[in-house]
Amino acid sequence: MKIVTQEEIDGHANATMRGALEGSLGSAAIAIPASLLLNRRWASYRALPLSLKVLGTVLVVAPCLSIQAERRGLEYDRAHWTGAGRMELDREAAEEEARWKALSTKDKIADWGSRHQYSIILGSWALSMAVAGGIVAKDRFVTLPQKIVQVRMWAQGLTIGVLIGAGVLTHSQRQAALQHVNSELDIFS
Repeated sequence: MKIVTQEEIDGHANATMRGALEGSLGSAAIAIPASLLLNRRWASYRALPLSLKVLGTVLVVAPCLSIQAERRGLEYDRAHWTGAGRMELDREAAEEEARWKALSTKDKIADWGSRHQYSIILGSWALSMAVAGGIVAKDRFVTLPQKIVQVRMWAQGLTIGVLIGAGVLTHSQRQAALQHVNSELDIFS
């Protein structure tokens, strides 16, 4: 185990603080103008108390601050790895790149989908809510509570379809992994 010097600790802290500053400024550059625009355009937003408006801004700024600070800290760590650890990481990165280049387009899409499964599910739910909301909002003979229920039901139905697709993809990947493990066991027996 390597002994960390005070200089390395300070360098890591500086990189992390730089990331926090980048995340804060970047997200504030989006959140504050968005809040001002909402305040100018919508009376319902203007009617909100200041504390809720600030909360909306903080809910954008705080995650961006912490994520960017973490990224910069990890980037600093990776830049200062040496020896066998660095060689192993370089080897793994080269293997992953070679594996990715060997995949067909269909396999690349399946691999990407399996790594981003939950983002796809959440995104499809949000997209289905937006599309269903746009379609249902046009019907002026339906009350607002009925519209909300219809949008929710459409979004649930579409999300169930995405979940079934994700389950099929996960099952096929597990089957392929199981066959790979069985072939390795055959080698050793």
